Amino acid sequence: MNAPGPIPPKILATGGAGYIGSHVVIALLERGFDVVVLDDYSNSHEEAARRINRLSRGRRARFLRGDVCNAATLEALFRAHRFDAVVHFAGLKAVADSVARPEHYYGVNIAGAACLLAAMARHGVERLVFSSSATVYGLADTVPIPETAPLRPANPYGRTKHMIETMLADVARARPGSRTVMLRYFNPVGAHPSGLIGEDPVGEPANLFPLIARSVQGGGRPLSVFGTDYDTPDGTCIRDYIHVEDLAEGHVAALDKLLATDLARGEALPVNLGVGRGVSVREAIAAFERVSGQQVRTVEAPRRPGDVAECVADPARAMKLLNWHPRRDLDAMCRDMWRWRLLNPDGYRGREVLATAADEMPPIAPVPAGEAQQTFRDAVRG
Repeated sequence: MNAPGPIPPKILATGGAGYIGSHVVIALLERGFDVVVLDDYSNSHEEAARRINRLSRGRRARFLRGDVCNAATLEALFRAHRFDAVVHFAGLKAVADSVARPEHYYGVNIAGAACLLAAMARHGVERLVFSSSATVYGLADTVPIPETAPLRPANPYGRTKHMIETMLADVARARPGSRTVMLRYFNPVGAHPSGLIGEDPVGEPANLFPLIARSVQGGGRPLSVFGTDYDTPDGTCIRDYIHVEDLAEGHVAALDKLLATDLARGEALPVNLGVGRGVSVREAIAAFERVSGQQVRTVEAPRRPGDVAECVADPARAMKLLNWHPRRDLDAMCRDMWRWRLLNPDGYRGREVLATAADEMPPIAPVPAGEAQQTFRDAVRG
């Protein structure tokens, strides 16, 4: 009789059905972690949860509907599960919306983090990976931007991330056993290569690539290029785009470090996740046109409030400390995003959800990208 294997670490992923969270949950399951997801589906979809478990090669996550701002919900969750670590994605994330509704962003993002940290403290959970953002840097003095750069967020969304990072640093000083990594994302793009999981924002999209796809699929509505008079080579904003699959691998690397070593013990360590190369809006449009064969009609528009001209990562710390390296280029980001959009032109809302209890559905194995259409049909049939 074989001896039982080691018990896998149990991870709580708040907001794990969202765009970033869903890809990270798949990566964690494939890595062998036991994953519990808490999501209120305010900016995500139950269908994403179902598809996650179809792509996870036999290991399935448990999905629970709930609000991270609800202390009673968190208390019940932490009583029911003994977590080894938490990955915190839950929160609002649109820059322009945060400028229009700052009180909403402060209320949700700050309160959610505070409630989660209180629950972790009550139940002795010391390891945390926080979903932060490069918006904490604001208008940087130098590019590429290292983690040591001054933090001057230029919009309420970025300020909520900065405030939560400050909160995490204070908690680390108060609890010397805590271990926290704050992953400062640059600009996630792309989708799972199967075409089953991708970015499907609720309401008006705010990020460039969903807007590009909408302009092509939305009956010829031109893409607004917000600002053409920036101090950049072609006048448009420059961003560091990173494939969401590379971003997911960065979370796995951070958790591996937190669980295996004394990394960040008694401190909250910021780590950039970016490629280290900038791409302008016009260059991104050209890449999408090259990969998709579609023409993108554009119209010039004023700058959006809160945007900065250039934001590019210095990813050296992640490469050295986490042994993480981005592996996918801009063409792969465009190709995977476009496959997702072709297979799901209306996002997750394009078909009736067959089951809301995702962990009751049998998984399917992922297939090469060229077979994504058949994979999608199999998933629809259930």
